[in-house]
Amino acid sequence: MPEIIADNISIVETKELERFSRSDAEYYHPKYLALQKLYKEGNWSPIGRHLRNCEYGISIAMNTEGNGYGILRMDNLQGGFAFDDDLKYAPITEKKFYKYRLQKDDILFNRVNSEEFVGRTGIYKLSGNHVFASYLVKLQTKENELSPDYLNIFLNTKYGILSIRRMSRRAVNQANVNAQELKAIKILLAPLKFQEEIKNLLEKSHGLFDKSKTLYSQAEAPLLEELGIKDIDLSHEPCYEENSSVTISANRIDAEYYQPKYERMIEAIKNCRFGWCKLADKITNVTDKHDPKKEVEKVFRYIELSNINPSIGIIDGYSEFRSKDLPSRARMLIREGDVIISSVEGSIDKVALVDNHHDGCLASTGFFVFRSEENILPEYTLVLCKSVLIQKQLEKLSAGTILTAVPKNLVETLIIPDVPIEAQKEIANLIRQSHSARRQAKGLLEEAKRKVEEMIEKE
Repeated sequence: MPEIIADNISIVETKELERFSRSDAEYYHPKYLALQKLYKEGNWSPIGRHLRNCEYGISIAMNTEGNGYGILRMDNLQGGFAFDDDLKYAPITEKKFYKYRLQKDDILFNRVNSEEFVGRTGIYKLSGNHVFASYLVKLQTKENELSPDYLNIFLNTKYGILSIRRMSRRAVNQANVNAQELKAIKILLAPLKFQEEIKNLLEKSHGLFDKSKTLYSQAEAPLLEELGIKDIDLSHEPCYEENSSVTISANRIDAEYYQPKYERMIEAIKNCRFGWCKLADKITNVTDKHDPKKEVEKVFRYIELSNINPSIGIIDGYSEFRSKDLPSRARMLIREGDVIISSVEGSIDKVALVDNHHDGCLASTGFFVFRSEENILPEYTLVLCKSVLIQKQLEKLSAGTILTAVPKNLVETLIIPDVPIEAQKEIANLIRQSHSARRQAKGLLEEAKRKVEEMIEKE
């Protein structure tokens, strides 16, 4: 196999520029020219020859109130699959829905964004009624020639990503790959039996992803039921009043702070059957900041908001930086068992439990770091922080103008149900099973990618 080299200089004849209709130097980088040699060593073919459909999505204003059909966006593409977490909605007619609706095994490709995100690809295996946004491209394959699962995994391998990077056209803070360029990317046509093997791995992986979400739901639902506060009225009231003495005491005059729904939530916690306590009595809000500049040569693993998968509360990756290159906000040293939660309104649902793989990472100062004491399990802390019990209190405390955030010192005012350790254990066990299923699902995805890469290298 030709080595994908990292040299920075290549010499290309003028006739080659004309053949590819590209004059940008990056297109002819040696690592991309190595792909040209690779194409001579197997049955490579443009993706477009094996598609029965390739189309852009719908451009429309979206909402979060559930008005219309669920619409998938770039953020819904994670790790090779399309998920319906954090869904937005498109208010469109039934006729338009049928034009843009997604069907099982459709492939979604993100065609425009920053270079890091262009080419993010996932296969749709959900049930329900969904459409897709205009900055995505939907691909449907001729399955007797090219399995959608195999195409999806290929585009997620190092060879697929390199091909996408080559095709992308770069501008200031943005890159794009249009449908025609996507169809021109070459794929190694594997035997159908091998493609079926990849499909089976993806089906098992997606099943485990579903299982992990089901287990998390089973852990979350009993919490409110056990507390006897499942049906809290959290509706937004357009008109209400509050005494001036209360506003002076709270030192807040913004109307949102006094929404009655927040008071109903707090009263529900105080009336729960286990009693209540301050969060600070059970959980330490870690405020000590680590100074990575003292370890000049060390490579740090850095976690920011984009690395948090809020569906079941896990960390889904990190970036690596040398000390001198770290963002200034990379200051929070996190440990296994910590629960990190965003302090920025609009993303306070970004909550995750730190596992042993991410022990010792640095997190952004935009997170709270909650460390459980002996009488509270970290898995239970995760469910608590993701539940409306904490989410609504943080929402109430948010303050600011341009970038609304929860003041660090006000976390001390949060209250939680005083649930005994025995009642926490069932919830914690389900969370462990949920996260285990997620790890297995990701393992199968990595196995599928590895098999495709090894097959290409063997060819």
